[in-house]
Parts: sequence; structure tokens; C-alpha cells
Amino acid sequence: MATLPQIEPTRLQRDEPGGDRWTLNFGPQHPATHTTLRLVLELDGENVVSCTPHIGYLHSGFEKLGEHLNYNQYVVVTDRMNYISPMANNIAWHHAVEKLFGIEITPRCKAIRTIIAELARLQDHLLCVGTAALDLGGFTAFLYGFNEREFINDLFEEICGARFTTSYTRVGGLMRDMPDVWPAHIKAFLKRVPEALGDIENLLTRNRIFVERTRGIGVLSHDDAVAWSWTGPLARASGVKRDVRKDEPYLCYADNWDGRGSSGAQFLVPIAHGGDVYSRYLVRLEEIRQSMAIIKQIVDNIPPGPVNVLPDSVGGGPAAPSSRGTDLQPATTGPAGKVALPDKREVYFSIEGLIHHFETIMTNRGFTPPIGECYGANETANGELGFYLVSDGANCAYRARCRPPSFINYQVFEKLVVGHQISDVVAVLGSLNIIAAELDR
Repeated sequence: MATLPQIEPTRLQRDEPGGDRWTLNFGPQHPATHTTLRLVLELDGENVVSCTPHIGYLHSGFEKLGEHLNYNQYVVVTDRMNYISPMANNIAWHHAVEKLFGIEITPRCKAIRTIIAELARLQDHLLCVGTAALDLGGFTAFLYGFNEREFINDLFEEICGARFTTSYTRVGGLMRDMPDVWPAHIKAFLKRVPEALGDIENLLTRNRIFVERTRGIGVLSHDDAVAWSWTGPLARASGVKRDVRKDEPYLCYADNWDGRGSSGAQFLVPIAHGGDVYSRYLVRLEEIRQSMAIIKQIVDNIPPGPVNVLPDSVGGGPAAPSSRGTDLQPATTGPAGKVALPDKREVYFSIEGLIHHFETIMTNRGFTPPIGECYGANETANGELGFYLVSDGANCAYRARCRPPSFINYQVFEKLVVGHQISDVVAVLGSLNIIAAELDR
């Protein structure tokens, strides 16, 4: 039997006499990477001399899948992108699709989508703050954040039947309406969060160890953040004043979202100027509070009516009554007449509803978008999540491309860690909240 050669660690001689550098694989199984990331570090003792970030090993091809699945089927793939806050991905995908179709969703759908988008932001930030502390040894803070996140999973399970892979949105609306008791459960949850946030802040914000491990670490200036296309809390921690909810309002963030002249949801966009790990932590904490304020404004003012746009006619009959007992006129559906799936009661108990369902699911007649292209973006927990779609009139996209925030944010990692020690790599990575499934290319 042949003897295999012994593999020695890569050793690079330095120019200075007696010095050397070592190449170290940080990940993909490192507990601080949280997922299948790989960082190739060149070290001079404990100091990072260079860093080569690799995008990971998932390779699910989620953009190409968008060109083979129709506009409703693809929502299950978005769940697998940022699996920490999948509801936000669902909303972002169908926001772009509805922009392509020229569909104006119903006021009730806008309100519910806004609430679940902000719950998803809470969900993501609570885990990010908790794991950033966990990576630095703060296990208790992680438990405080993770415990509240479980209640959000319960709320999502109540509305769509799933805790993790939600797949809740549909073209022109939602899988189903919310339960009547759901708003009360949301308000009960919101009463819990301030106490948990207070516990996290008491443990971390003025903790000498946490502050010294995060302040002045992984600094990115305002100009560099703009040059590297950072968005979301990372950019705002570097002083970049941009939030898609303010700059390009959609859903309940826009004025007159319910067609009655009402103003959009009022909230503040937290900005910091440190550009370091500590500033990103503070920005996320304040964004949690602002998300709670948005939800409180909407949860008691959810309009009645259907959650899905109604076709101009289903078998020539009148508009179906909503689940809240209000007869409504059909909503505008743009160029496509029957893009939203019919209510299950119509499918099971009327031939018109069954034909409508069949045409939408099994034929191309349900999805007839205009030939053209569009880009739609949402403000998610990690930044701007956008989808660029090209349509040739078929029931699935001719081209589907994605702007995942983690992919954009991750590219600057070398600039953030070079010159720091290897222990700082953990702190910087935790502050970026990289989700490897968004790195897929």
C-alpha cells in the first residue's frame, strides 16, 4: 500500500529575518461562521495580513430557478435565501412581480404585508444581535433575543401554517387571510419585547468587554460604504442616510396606501457615524424599536376587504364577498385578468372557480405579464433586497436576477479585517450578519 504524503500547513516566509506567515482556513465549519462560509486568512502571528472571502458551498442556483418556475412557484425558493427572515423575501419577490404585472394590491394585503415585513425585521435583528454577542462569549444575551424570536415564529405559524419556510405571499395577494385573533397576539408579543431589549442592553451596551471588542473594530467610512454599495443597517451605521422605505415608499410606508388619503407609517431611520461593529449593534437595536412602532400604528387599523385582487369577473358573476363579510368591487389587476388564485371555497364549490384555478396553475392564460423588464426592491433586515425581472410574456421570467444584500455586504470583508487580530474576525463577521444562502452564484 502506498504511503500518502504528509500535508504540512502552508507556510510563507516573510521578508524580515526570523518572521513567517501562516495561511488559515476560517470555516466553513467554524462555529462563528454560522453557515457554510469560508475565509482564507493570512496571519502574521495573531494579526490578519490578508483575507480572501469565499462565497460558500450551497450553490442552489436560485436565480436560474427563477427562470424555470412560475411567478407563484418561485416563492418557495425565496424562503431558502435569507432563511432567518423568509417572510421578507416572499414580500420582496412578489413586490417585483406585481410591479412587472402592473398590479395594485388591496389595502388589506398592504397592511398585512407591512406587519409581517416588520416582524421579519425584528426576527432577523434579534438573532443577529444575539449571535454577535454569542460569538464574543455573551451567551445570556443570545438567549434573550432567541426567546423573543420564537414568539415571532409562532405568529408566522398562526398566519400561514409554517414557522420556517413560510411561502406566504402570492401574485396579487396572500396565501390566505389572517386569523381574527392574530392582531391581539401581535399586541401581546409587542408588550414582551421592550423588557427583552432592556435585558440585552443591560448586558452589552456598557459592558466593558463587549465595548472593547467592538468599538473601533471593522470600521468602514461613509464614502467607502457608498462606494462598496452597502445598504441597510450596515450603511446607516456608517452614516449613509438611505432607507428604501423612505426613499422609494411601498406598502404602508407610502402615503395614500389605503386609497383614503392617509399618510404612510411614521418612523425614524437610525443613523450612526462610527462605522464599526459597535455602531452596527446600536443601529439594529434602534431599528427593532422603530419596527415595533410601525406595527403598532397598523395593527389596529387593518382595512377590511379581500387580501387578494379580484379578477374582473369569475364566470361573469359579482365580486365574491370577503372573509370579513363586506361586499367589495373587483380590484384593479392591470394587464392580467386572473392573476390571483381564487378562494378555496370557489375552487371546491363552483365550476367557474375551478376553471380559474386550473387556468392560473396549469396553463399560461393565468399569467400573462407584459413583455418588458422591471426592478423592484424592498428594505429588508440586511439591506436592499431587489429582483430584476425580464418578461417575454410567458408564465415564468425570461431572466431573473437578484440583488441579495449579504452578497454585496460580504465583498468588503477583507478591507474590514486586515490589520486586526484573528479574534476580531469573529466580531466583524457577526456584525455583518452574512447569510450564506444569499451568496449563491
